[in-house]
Amino acid sequence: MPITLAVSVSPRLPGLLSPAGWRAVSAGGPLAALPGAAGTAAVLRAEGFAVADVPDRAAAGRLPGDVVLLVPAGGGADGPAPVDGAPEPAGARLLDVVAVMDRLRSPGGCPWDAEQTHASLRGYLLEEAHEAYDAIVDDDPVGMREELGDVLLQVVFHARVAAEAAPQRRFDVDDVAGDLVDKLVRRHPHVFGDAGPRDVAQVEAGWEEIKKAEKQRRSPTEGVSRSQPAASWGAALVRRAGRVGLPTPEPAELADASPEALGERLLAVVAAAEARGWDVEDALREAVRRYAGELDAAAHRPDGGTPA
Repeated sequence: MPITLAVSVSPRLPGLLSPAGWRAVSAGGPLAALPGAAGTAAVLRAEGFAVADVPDRAAAGRLPGDVVLLVPAGGGADGPAPVDGAPEPAGARLLDVVAVMDRLRSPGGCPWDAEQTHASLRGYLLEEAHEAYDAIVDDDPVGMREELGDVLLQVVFHARVAAEAAPQRRFDVDDVAGDLVDKLVRRHPHVFGDAGPRDVAQVEAGWEEIKKAEKQRRSPTEGVSRSQPAASWGAALVRRAGRVGLPTPEPAELADASPEALGERLLAVVAAAEARGWDVEDALREAVRRYAGELDAAAHRPDGGTPA
């Protein structure tokens, strides 16, 4: 008999069927599954459905009765147009990323991937983040897509390494995603709670208030990355100090008319320092390090501010 109906199913989410998919498979006709639909076939068999495994559509067409054929999503256009039996939600291919990383780290996978540690991978995380930043600055959508994928790889890689750690240090990619979701919900009470409408300034202020309560920081410099470029590190400390009333460095006179002109002047400073054999990054980093120490000392004085 010819195939009466084809139902596309997800190889990533074998237990997922849409209402239309369930109506098709539960109508009482004989069920068959192509190789790419084996996961869904197994789930249906566990629920008491009889499902025949067939190698191709021709074999399914030779079965008796009005056959309902389970086909993998995107598995070809020959035969009847399939019912969308399992529309995949956005992000479904992230499951493939996790599965590929699991294969790479498992016995029989890639020996290079298997021997990596958090320490051996940390430089790649910075490198890929910088390359993604460059693609964004260049407004290069093709580059952004690729480089953001490389950043995602680092997230999944570190999570997979952590999943193999000792119990007290162990977490996995679901823990990472779960913590992120919980944080986003907590810090958006105007969306997920009853805080009411807020403008952008109120959202930013509320975010900082919630973050301050969550972190319970003991120091105004705690949580500010020291590995970022010195200019970014210094700017982050100045912003945090300003928010809580701690001292900030005396600002220089800015006669420049635009950020572009300021950039040119800073580049000239770099050139002058290079001519003297000075490392501008190291010089600024040392100044920022001293300022960070001053902030910590000021915060712990009786008249000091409150850590951010």
